[in-house]
Amino acid sequence: MSTSSGSSQGGIPGATTVTSLAPGTSVDSTGSNPGLLGITSVTGATPGPSAGSSGHHASTVGATLQAPTTAAFKDKIDPFMKGSLKRKQKKSQGSSRYRLTSDVELQQLPSLEDVPSSEVEALFIKKVRQCCVIFDFMDPVADLKGKEIKRATLNELVDCLSRGRYVVTEAVYPEIIRMIACNLFRTLPPSENPDFDPEEDDPTLEASWPHLQLVYEFFLRFLESHDFQPSIGKKVIDQKFVLQLLELFDSEDPRERDFLKTVLHRIYGKFLGLRAFIRKQINNIFLRFIYETEHFNGIGELLEILGSIINGFALPLKLEHKQFLVKVLIPLHKPKCLGLYHPQLAYCVVQFLEKDATLTESVIMGLLKYWPKTCSQKEVMFLGEIEEILDVIEPTQFDKIQEPLFKQIAKCVSSPHFQVAERALYFWHNEYILSLIEENSNTIMPIMFPALYKISKEHWNQTIIALVYNVLKTFMEVNSKLFDELTGSYRQERQKEKRKEKERDELWRKLSELELDHKSGQLGDGRL
Repeated sequence: MSTSSGSSQGGIPGATTVTSLAPGTSVDSTGSNPGLLGITSVTGATPGPSAGSSGHHASTVGATLQAPTTAAFKDKIDPFMKGSLKRKQKKSQGSSRYRLTSDVELQQLPSLEDVPSSEVEALFIKKVRQCCVIFDFMDPVADLKGKEIKRATLNELVDCLSRGRYVVTEAVYPEIIRMIACNLFRTLPPSENPDFDPEEDDPTLEASWPHLQLVYEFFLRFLESHDFQPSIGKKVIDQKFVLQLLELFDSEDPRERDFLKTVLHRIYGKFLGLRAFIRKQINNIFLRFIYETEHFNGIGELLEILGSIINGFALPLKLEHKQFLVKVLIPLHKPKCLGLYHPQLAYCVVQFLEKDATLTESVIMGLLKYWPKTCSQKEVMFLGEIEEILDVIEPTQFDKIQEPLFKQIAKCVSSPHFQVAERALYFWHNEYILSLIEENSNTIMPIMFPALYKISKEHWNQTIIALVYNVLKTFMEVNSKLFDELTGSYRQERQKEKRKEKERDELWRKLSELELDHKSGQLGDGRL
């Protein structure tokens, strides 16, 4: 059996990794680890190199010289093959980096249903400890028996908690949390592709997911069990545990992040003493993402959790919550990867405004501050969020922001990018927004009219021209007198501009004639 050992991960002892048995390996059943019942140590393994903390085990046990593989030949012949091979591997799966401890082999334990009730707790603990063993999933044929034993054990534990057949006692809490920590808390591997684009590329899926999924399900059943007591749980689920859990949100595997989202939400609901700490640490992750790295895979999931947290905030809102909106959520609109988490971010912002309408001005001015200048896709997102905000805005708050907001909307309507212009013009299809515009037509029409009139004559896209005509028609119906005044004043301005342009052209013509006369005079004098 090729093995490697190291320190336990995250300060949690007992995490172990198993790889395949080499020919001639003997199992010493008397050398079982007293700390892990049902686990037998293995001796006589042929020495072989280990992968250290990477979690990948060398497969060179008792190996002799081998012919190079086809992939190796291609790497030497064609240097471009290496990149394509990596991309193919990345598309399938990868492995996290576990820290290893000892060499063990799992043994089948009796079912919980087959033992007397007096022995159930002891057997339950044995099974939980047995699940602390970590397997190498990068080798699909290594230790199939051990992997199957652990999978079956985890399934039995999940089923046991789901059906409520076992009362969770205080003695089991530390054992369960220790097992969960052994399996979940590990070093996440760096992305193999430095140019990884979550919107275009396939994520790296966790190779050990068959076991990890069951561990997450077991953890959820434990937290949701009717026997679960937060007063006991807080002794083992502490700030350090939560911090390590939050680090896992950077996993590329969306399946894991989805489980983490549910787990963290359950912890937030169960442990009142951890709520402020969880919010603070999420705040730190966001700030680091905004101002330092601009990379963190779980921003969307964390925002989704915050959406439900914000929904439960008591009124009036605390100052720290208002500062979080202005100093964290609004700057989250700045990163170029906004599209990965914008729906969740917009939901959080709208939740705040539904709680406290007086925050509207700060939010709108913040969005205008971070309004994208060169990215049309982000502009479309911003316009969508503005419409969501206007759907819940109060008329008194609309009065405060209408002028700067519609100056920006006028710029968007004038955009040569038809999707930006189209999204801005769709505001007039929203009945509530249209009612606000009608009530404030004296302010909004003078801002919008020049851009609309110019577009109706000059825009390249016929769809945009049709939408603009509909908006102009609406303005004419809302306030025909002001519309006529704006039309007249705009035509006068255009005539002034044309006169100035004509005067400019005439001036340039005269300057050109003077220059020609000057050159002709120099030629006549023989100076040229």
